Amino acid sequence: MSTLRNRVQLIGHVGADPVMTNLESGKNLVRFSLATNETYKNAKGEKQTNTDWHHIVAWGKTADIIDKYVSKGKEIAIEGKLTSRNELPPKS
Repeated sequence: MSTLRNRVQLIGHVGADPVMTNLESGKNLVRFSLATNETYKNAKGEKQTNTDWHHIVAWGKTADIIDKYVSKGKEIAIEGKLTSRNELPPKS
């Protein structure tokens, strides 16, 4: 039951070509952005689209597959866990 507590599925379009990083530990990771769209009608009946951007990080064999087959503009479906990071800008 605990495996269902932090699970997310997204379908969207890749915003830029994924960037592969080879870590010192020998593991690979890939980063890319994914745009998901929600379409609805406003109070006037006009069609509106809201786009959310997600920053995706994948590891290991999943990273290798993404690096090989995924490119900017492709529509993909992904499943994983949601992690939030609070990164502060560097102090001047």
